[in-house]
Amino acid sequence: MKPFVALTAVAAVMSIVACGPSEAEIAAEKNKREADSLAALAAMEHTYMIDGAASKVDWKGTMLGIKSHYGTVAVAGSFTAKANTLTGGEFKVDLKSITALDTNYAPDGSKQGTRAMLLGHLASADFFAVDSFPTATFKVTAVEGNSATGDLTVRGKTNSEKVTDISLTAENGMAKATGKLVFDRQKYGVKWSSGHKDAVLNDNIELTIELTGKAQ
Repeated sequence: MKPFVALTAVAAVMSIVACGPSEAEIAAEKNKREADSLAALAAMEHTYMIDGAASKVDWKGTMLGIKSHYGTVAVAGSFTAKANTLTGGEFKVDLKSITALDTNYAPDGSKQGTRAMLLGHLASADFFAVDSFPTATFKVTAVEGNSATGDLTVRGKTNSEKVTDISLTAENGMAKATGKLVFDRQKYGVKWSSGHKDAVLNDNIELTIELTGKAQ
Protein backbone atom coordinates (compact mmCIF):
# COMPACT_ATOMS: atom_id res chain seq x y z
CA MET A 1 0.00 0.00 0.00
CA LYS A 2 1.28 3.39 -0.95
CA PRO A 3 2.10 5.71 1.96
CA PHE A 4 -0.49 8.27 0.87
CA VAL A 5 -3.25 5.66 0.62
CA ALA A 6 -2.31 4.20 4.03
CA LEU A 7 -2.38 7.59 5.67
CA THR A 8 -5.77 8.31 4.09
CA ALA A 9 -7.18 5.02 5.44
CA VAL A 10 -5.87 5.71 8.95
CA ALA A 11 -7.32 9.20 8.86
CA ALA A 12 -10.69 7.86 7.79
CA VAL A 13 -10.75 5.33 10.65
CA MET A 14 -9.74 8.01 13.15
CA SER A 15 -12.45 10.29 11.78
CA ILE A 16 -15.09 7.59 12.27
CA VAL A 17 -13.93 6.94 15.82
CA ALA A 18 -13.83 10.64 16.60
CA CYS A 19 -17.38 11.11 15.30
CA GLY A 20 -18.80 8.25 17.42
CA PRO A 21 -20.61 8.83 20.77
CA SER A 22 -18.48 9.50 23.80
CA GLU A 23 -18.72 7.43 26.98
CA ALA A 24 -20.70 10.23 28.59
CA GLU A 25 -23.14 10.26 25.68
CA ILE A 26 -23.54 6.49 25.86
CA ALA A 27 -24.21 6.66 29.61
CA ALA A 28 -26.71 9.48 29.12
CA GLU A 29 -28.58 7.52 26.47
CA LYS A 30 -28.70 4.47 28.77
CA ASN A 31 -30.05 6.57 31.63
CA LYS A 32 -32.69 8.05 29.34
CA ARG A 33 -33.84 4.62 28.19
CA GLU A 34 -34.10 3.46 31.80
CA ALA A 35 -36.02 6.61 32.80
CA ASP A 36 -38.41 6.20 29.85
CA SER A 37 -38.94 2.56 30.81
CA LEU A 38 -39.73 3.46 34.43
CA ALA A 39 -42.07 6.23 33.30
CA ALA A 40 -43.93 3.83 31.00
CA LEU A 41 -44.20 1.30 33.82
CA ALA A 42 -45.55 3.93 36.20
CA ALA A 43 -48.16 4.99 33.63
CA MET A 44 -49.56 1.45 33.44
CA GLU A 45 -52.61 0.49 35.49
CA HIS A 46 -51.84 -2.07 38.18
CA THR A 47 -54.10 -4.22 40.31
CA TYR A 48 -53.25 -4.53 44.00
CA MET A 49 -54.60 -7.33 46.20
CA ILE A 50 -55.34 -6.10 49.71
CA ASP A 51 -53.19 -7.48 52.53
CA GLY A 52 -55.77 -8.06 55.26
CA ALA A 53 -53.16 -8.16 58.01
CA ALA A 54 -51.86 -4.71 57.03
CA SER A 55 -55.22 -3.09 56.19
CA LYS A 56 -58.25 -2.00 58.19
CA VAL A 57 -61.35 0.14 58.28
CA ASP A 58 -61.81 2.29 61.38
CA TRP A 59 -65.42 3.04 62.32
CA LYS A 60 -66.92 5.66 64.63
CA GLY A 61 -70.45 6.15 65.92
CA THR A 62 -71.50 9.00 68.19
CA MET A 63 -74.19 9.29 70.84
CA LEU A 64 -74.77 13.03 70.66
CA GLY A 65 -74.11 14.84 73.91
CA ILE A 66 -72.75 11.71 75.61
CA LYS A 67 -69.94 9.74 73.99
CA SER A 68 -68.52 8.09 70.89
CA HIS A 69 -67.69 4.47 70.24
CA TYR A 70 -65.02 3.48 67.75
CA GLY A 71 -63.10 0.44 66.56
CA THR A 72 -61.99 -1.51 63.52
CA VAL A 73 -63.35 -4.01 61.04
CA ALA A 74 -61.49 -6.32 58.64
CA VAL A 75 -61.42 -5.61 54.90
CA ALA A 76 -60.57 -7.68 51.80
CA GLY A 77 -60.59 -7.13 48.05
CA SER A 78 -58.47 -5.26 45.49
CA PHE A 79 -57.94 -1.85 43.97
CA THR A 80 -56.40 -0.50 40.76
CA ALA A 81 -54.11 2.47 40.30
CA LYS A 82 -51.98 4.32 37.78
CA ALA A 83 -48.87 5.78 39.37
CA ASN A 84 -50.18 7.38 42.56
CA THR A 85 -53.80 7.71 41.45
CA LEU A 86 -56.63 5.36 42.35
CA THR A 87 -58.63 4.20 39.32
CA GLY A 88 -60.96 1.55 40.75
CA GLY A 89 -61.58 -1.04 43.41
CA GLU A 90 -63.95 -3.53 44.98
CA PHE A 91 -63.93 -4.19 48.72
CA LYS A 92 -65.66 -6.47 51.21
CA VAL A 93 -65.91 -5.80 54.94
CA ASP A 94 -66.41 -8.66 57.41
CA LEU A 95 -69.05 -7.35 59.81
CA LYS A 96 -68.46 -10.28 62.16
CA SER A 97 -64.95 -8.94 62.76
CA ILE A 98 -66.08 -5.65 64.34
CA THR A 99 -63.93 -4.65 67.33
CA ALA A 100 -64.50 -1.82 69.80
CA LEU A 101 -61.38 0.07 70.93
CA ASP A 102 -62.73 2.99 72.95
CA THR A 103 -63.05 2.89 76.75
CA ASN A 104 -66.60 4.18 77.20
CA TYR A 105 -67.92 1.00 78.81
CA ALA A 106 -69.04 -0.35 82.15
CA PRO A 107 -66.77 -2.97 83.74
CA ASP A 108 -67.16 -6.54 82.48
CA GLY A 109 -69.89 -8.30 84.40
CA SER A 110 -72.04 -5.19 84.80
CA LYS A 111 -75.76 -5.45 84.08
CA GLN A 112 -75.53 -2.99 81.22
CA GLY A 113 -73.10 -0.88 79.20
CA THR A 114 -70.23 -3.39 78.76
CA ARG A 115 -68.07 -3.70 75.65
CA ALA A 116 -69.41 -7.19 74.96
CA MET A 117 -72.98 -5.88 75.12
CA LEU A 118 -72.22 -3.17 72.57
CA LEU A 119 -70.65 -5.67 70.15
CA GLY A 120 -73.61 -7.99 70.56
CA HIS A 121 -75.99 -5.11 69.91
CA LEU A 122 -74.11 -4.06 66.76
CA ALA A 123 -74.39 -7.64 65.49
CA SER A 124 -78.14 -7.81 66.20
CA ALA A 125 -81.07 -6.92 63.95
CA ASP A 126 -81.14 -3.47 65.58
CA PHE A 127 -77.96 -2.65 63.70
CA PHE A 128 -76.18 -4.84 61.13
CA ALA A 129 -77.96 -8.21 61.47
CA VAL A 130 -74.69 -10.00 60.80
CA ASP A 131 -76.17 -13.50 60.85
CA SER A 132 -78.24 -12.58 57.79
CA PHE A 133 -75.84 -10.03 56.26
CA PRO A 134 -72.28 -10.95 57.34
CA THR A 135 -70.54 -8.61 54.89
CA ALA A 136 -70.82 -5.09 53.52
CA THR A 137 -69.35 -4.20 50.11
CA PHE A 138 -68.18 -1.14 48.23
CA LYS A 139 -67.50 -1.04 44.48
CA VAL A 140 -65.93 2.03 42.87
CA THR A 141 -67.91 3.35 39.92
CA ALA A 142 -66.07 6.62 39.21
CA VAL A 143 -62.99 8.53 40.34
CA GLU A 144 -62.51 12.28 40.18
CA GLY A 145 -59.50 13.94 41.76
CA ASN A 146 -59.01 12.59 45.26
CA SER A 147 -62.62 11.35 45.58
CA ALA A 148 -64.25 8.12 44.44
CA THR A 149 -67.95 7.40 43.99
CA GLY A 150 -69.18 3.86 44.44
CA ASP A 151 -71.99 1.49 45.39
CA LEU A 152 -72.13 0.70 49.12
CA THR A 153 -74.21 -2.32 50.13
CA VAL A 154 -75.20 -2.85 53.77
CA ARG A 155 -77.95 -5.22 54.93
CA GLY A 156 -78.76 -5.94 51.29
CA LYS A 157 -79.47 -2.28 50.51
CA THR A 158 -77.31 -0.42 47.98
CA ASN A 159 -76.75 3.33 47.68
CA SER A 160 -74.20 5.54 45.97
CA GLU A 161 -71.64 6.94 48.41
CA LYS A 162 -68.41 8.92 48.13
CA VAL A 163 -64.93 8.24 49.52
CA THR A 164 -63.09 11.53 50.07
CA ASP A 165 -59.56 12.65 50.93
CA ILE A 166 -58.01 9.76 49.02
CA SER A 167 -54.23 9.46 49.21
CA LEU A 168 -52.30 6.74 47.38
CA THR A 169 -48.60 5.95 47.09
CA ALA A 170 -47.14 3.12 45.02
CA GLU A 171 -43.56 1.89 45.05
CA ASN A 172 -41.68 -1.38 44.48
CA GLY A 173 -44.82 -3.38 43.74
CA MET A 174 -46.70 -2.20 46.84
CA ALA A 175 -49.36 0.47 47.26
CA LYS A 176 -50.93 2.18 50.25
CA ALA A 177 -54.26 3.97 49.99
CA THR A 178 -56.31 5.89 52.54
CA GLY A 179 -59.66 7.66 52.43
CA LYS A 180 -62.79 8.60 54.37
CA LEU A 181 -66.41 7.59 53.92
CA VAL A 182 -69.39 8.87 55.92
CA PHE A 183 -72.78 7.21 55.36
CA ASP A 184 -76.28 7.63 56.76
CA ARG A 185 -77.19 4.38 58.52
CA GLN A 186 -80.92 5.08 58.08
CA LYS A 187 -80.61 4.47 54.33
CA TYR A 188 -79.51 0.90 55.04
CA GLY A 189 -82.08 -0.11 57.63
CA VAL A 190 -79.74 0.45 60.60
CA LYS A 191 -82.47 2.32 62.46
CA TRP A 192 -81.97 1.65 66.16
CA SER A 193 -82.78 4.62 68.40
CA SER A 194 -81.90 4.98 72.07
CA GLY A 195 -85.35 6.36 72.85
CA HIS A 196 -83.89 8.83 75.32
CA LYS A 197 -84.48 12.54 74.77
CA ASP A 198 -80.88 13.56 75.54
CA ALA A 199 -79.18 10.54 73.99
CA VAL A 200 -79.58 10.71 70.21
CA LEU A 201 -77.52 8.31 68.12
CA ASN A 202 -76.05 10.19 65.17
CA ASP A 203 -77.29 8.82 61.85
CA ASN A 204 -73.84 9.20 60.32
CA ILE A 205 -71.28 6.42 60.67
CA GLU A 206 -67.74 7.56 59.94
CA LEU A 207 -65.22 5.25 58.26
CA THR A 208 -61.49 5.80 57.84
CA ILE A 209 -60.02 3.38 55.31
CA GLU A 210 -56.40 2.22 55.31
CA LEU A 211 -55.37 -0.26 52.62
CA THR A 212 -52.08 -1.91 51.77
CA GLY A 213 -51.91 -3.94 48.56
CA LYS A 214 -49.43 -5.99 46.54
CA ALA A 215 -49.28 -5.68 42.75
CA GLN A 216 -50.47 -8.69 40.78
